[in-house]
Amino acid sequence: MQLTSFYDRQSLRLLLAIISGASGTLAFSPFDLWPAALFSVIVLQFLILNRTTKQSFIISIIWGFGLFSSGINWWYISIVDFGGISEPISIFLVILLAAYLSLYTGLFGYLLTKWFPLPTVWRLVFAAPAIWQLTEFLRSWILTGFPWLQLGYSQIDGPMKGLAPIFGIEMITMLLYIVSGLIVLSLIRKSFNILVIAFILLFFPVILQNIQWYSFTNDKKAKVLLVQGNIPQSRKWETGYLQKIIDIYLKLSIPYIGKVSLIIWPESAVPSLELDNQKWIKSLDTVLSKSNTKLITGIVDARLTNGKYKFYNTIIVLGDEKPYLYPSKNRYKKHHLVPFGEFVPLEDLFHPIGSFFNLPMSEFSRGDYQQAQLSIGNIHLTPTICYEIILGTQVRDNFQPDSDYLLTISDDSWFGKSIGPWQHFQMARMRALELGRPLLCTTNNGVTAIIRADGSVQASLPQFHVATLFAEITPTTGVTPYARWSNWPMWGMVTVFLLIAGFGHSKKIKPS
Repeated sequence: MQLTSFYDRQSLRLLLAIISGASGTLAFSPFDLWPAALFSVIVLQFLILNRTTKQSFIISIIWGFGLFSSGINWWYISIVDFGGISEPISIFLVILLAAYLSLYTGLFGYLLTKWFPLPTVWRLVFAAPAIWQLTEFLRSWILTGFPWLQLGYSQIDGPMKGLAPIFGIEMITMLLYIVSGLIVLSLIRKSFNILVIAFILLFFPVILQNIQWYSFTNDKKAKVLLVQGNIPQSRKWETGYLQKIIDIYLKLSIPYIGKVSLIIWPESAVPSLELDNQKWIKSLDTVLSKSNTKLITGIVDARLTNGKYKFYNTIIVLGDEKPYLYPSKNRYKKHHLVPFGEFVPLEDLFHPIGSFFNLPMSEFSRGDYQQAQLSIGNIHLTPTICYEIILGTQVRDNFQPDSDYLLTISDDSWFGKSIGPWQHFQMARMRALELGRPLLCTTNNGVTAIIRADGSVQASLPQFHVATLFAEITPTTGVTPYARWSNWPMWGMVTVFLLIAGFGHSKKIKPS
């Protein structure tokens, strides 16, 4: 039996699809093998060549299932350990989520083959990158979106890193598909010249890493303290454990009051309603104000609206110039909530699924999409909570030119001892690189770190330890091209590529 006939078997292609899809997970942290992203996409492009639309759809779904089932298996820990769901049902739900996300990769294979069935330059180099971006947009938007494992994040330490402050993560993902298409085309045509073009596109952005899109504001240097409480998620929301939690954070913070400009506690560090904790909050605010130290903490807020309480995942500032008085204006309410973890999307339709979970505070309301920056004296921070830091467009839309830092607070203990926190951290690093600002990242049990404006790590704490991170940081100023343009250049490129691909395919032009 000839190898080519064996390869043509759909069953073999499906096996290669799930393996190559799973290999894409190696491109993300903590593995950080960026070539794995390129390899994974190249194999996918090969596997759906010369297939029917149905075959391409199935192959692409299987490829996506390989990627998502291996890349988001941390979701199992969240729902079985903390959601109170049995193991069989948890496994089923993880499979269901991976299958749902795979529908978007399946849509990519279907549309690409339906509209551009021939293995030409129009399909591989122009149509595939553009259609991929369209399906990725749908994945990041439908049901509030789940844009996890976008392949461009693999380049935070890769050769395309220099593109991030100019065009953002989305353009990097698109360029990866262009390069993969060129490599596939070079192998089909046995053309060394096309391969050379692919590698030029892949490595040319290295030059851009020498461009610094920001400048340091040395007169605003500040000493900060990031506090990692390592509170067990299994006990965090117990009413009787609240005082223990408060004592832990106060014990870690008090020695630094008056010695640092800013102390940061993580998401819902105070796992209780803000109104129920007014006495000690006001007392701490007074101490901080007298010591010229500010404190940022996550807390739960509740507002009575139309006779019903709405809960908000909130950041507040203590030690401000004005004495704390609820509801202070210097605060942030989380906008982008985690589906089924913090709210149930399309509740009438999905309420039966949501009722499976036994998660605390799973009925949060949204804050506004755009909110004012947090002010810490003359320092301004662009805040996000947990999941929001992976949403490049939202962070960019809330970013202001006078922002000194980006801030994200999180409780990654939901991920357990999995790859989830590292993937989250990798995406956070990309936000600092895109916008040219240092990022202060404080989490309950890791990864707590200070990220420089170039995306590199200045300092970090080990996971699963009660610890503090003390450092001196220098803010930056300046506006990167991405901060000015957002994703409009990428969408312009998508439009042009579709027009070129459509014109070329309709004329059946074959380049020499």
